[in-house]
Amino acid sequence: MKGGKQLIRKTLSQERFEVLIQKQKSGEATFRDLTELDEIVNRVPDIRLTILEEMEGKTTDNTPPEEPTIPNQSIHLNLIDKVKLFFDRLLHFNSAALPIV
Repeated sequence: MKGGKQLIRKTLSQERFEVLIQKQKSGEATFRDLTELDEIVNRVPDIRLTILEEMEGKTTDNTPPEEPTIPNQSIHLNLIDKVKLFFDRLLHFNSAALPIV
């Protein structure tokens, strides 16, 4: 009774890492979750290596890395529009959009 699916063996740290990454991507992660995620990355060498490879642009599943998109800079704004845009960005600051370092 063999199934076509291979079993994937994961450690508790790998399972918890995946759960915390999902929470982070959905924006539901608390500070405690992010702290636990940081501890897992620092403690487990396999996960740390995977993260470092992703940061360098390498992927482990042989898919090409995504190319960054450059916003269209052809729109010319006058001074008043630039000031409005600055204050709009300042007032609607979203810390979830910041990259995690």
